Amino acid sequence: MNLFQRLRQLFSKGQEEIDYYSDDLDEEFDEDEELEPEVTERQLFTALDIGTAYAKAMIIEVQGDSAEVLGVGHHPQSYMHMSDGIVTDIPGVIANCNEALLKAERAAGGVIAPSAIIGIAGELVKGCSTTVSKNRQQPARPITAEELEALMASAQNKLLKNAKERIASETGYNNIEVRLTNTAVIAVRIDGQTVSNPIGFPGRYFSLTLFSAFAPLMQLGALEAVAQGLDLTLLAIVAEPYALARCLSTNAGADSGAIFIDIGGGTTDIALVRQGGIEETRMFALGGRTFTRRIATSKGISIREAERLKLGYSRGEIKGAGHEEIRAILEPECQTWMDSVELLIEELAKGELLPPAIYVVGGGSALSDLFRKLEAFPWTERLPFSRPPIISTVQPEMVGHIIDPEGMLQSAQDITPMALAYQSVELQNENTILERTLDRVLDTMRI
Repeated sequence: MNLFQRLRQLFSKGQEEIDYYSDDLDEEFDEDEELEPEVTERQLFTALDIGTAYAKAMIIEVQGDSAEVLGVGHHPQSYMHMSDGIVTDIPGVIANCNEALLKAERAAGGVIAPSAIIGIAGELVKGCSTTVSKNRQQPARPITAEELEALMASAQNKLLKNAKERIASETGYNNIEVRLTNTAVIAVRIDGQTVSNPIGFPGRYFSLTLFSAFAPLMQLGALEAVAQGLDLTLLAIVAEPYALARCLSTNAGADSGAIFIDIGGGTTDIALVRQGGIEETRMFALGGRTFTRRIATSKGISIREAERLKLGYSRGEIKGAGHEEIRAILEPECQTWMDSVELLIEELAKGELLPPAIYVVGGGSALSDLFRKLEAFPWTERLPFSRPPIISTVQPEMVGHIIDPEGMLQSAQDITPMALAYQSVELQNENTILERTLDRVLDTMRI
């Protein structure tokens, strides 16, 4: 027994020493932890604008509510690879985007950003907003999360049906698979008052305005294949007019709103922002390449020569009779373009007053003939404007939230990738009750 007791005392003493030293080690470890600075992971993203004329890549770093441009790369697209904003040759587009991406990575000092936001355009991309309302039978009862989800689901179903009907009427095919590209809550109102979180409020009239953009599955699948071919992790595919309106409307004045016109290589995209929210987008297949083909056909020259001639004309390098000749060649196409813009803005207006500002972006905006058409158009006579709108071409320095310390962004051609870059800022800062509820609704609906 004495021996047993002595052994117990020995083991007990050893355990006390172990506990003593382990406490010391814990204290030392805690002190070291406090001394070491916390390492935060850089929020790096790639914005990829797969345009008809150019593939444009931009590597950015998100810092709070802004993004810093680290690198930019452009690479021309072949006529065989893209048509009217739609991918027609996946391997060819992957090769072009890869070249743009490599240029952007070199400009960024070797920084690689595998998380990507890709823009989508084309006539069959349908963006629209709708307002759904509920007349609550028990107005004294606080609004619940279930009521909010039901209202969101109702709005999404309405927008999906509308997009399918529009695509079917334009293509002649009734069963084209349509998928959601992006969606956002524009406004929530209770008894006419706007709120940021309706849960817990009493009220009789509960309304929600939702914007959603849809595109055919074929088109989305092509962009997913491009992302996979580039080893990019696809975070979002965003309708480019929506991205443009979200980015530029922060500077355009939320109350008055604006009309945004993006003249690309294959399409012209129009977005209407009214009363602080994007209402609808429209696109038509007429862009810079149309004017190039017109010159090539009229003069009997190659597309490459015609493109060079068009750029020289746009920059004012062609004078005298040569300038007048090209202007006469382009006049019918410019008028067709203006007629299409008028028609789509009239559709967007829906008889209501339009905002007094028109912002023009995109590579095609360099063609001064189009700007002159916009300036000379009798807006107040033909469309519901209270006064002639102010028309201006957006330059990179006019865009907020995107910081370009090295001055890599040079022209209106860079505005669309900047708008996609701004989407990465919004994705990083999305954490409101409305956004979380919308995510749950989309998971349930699987659209």
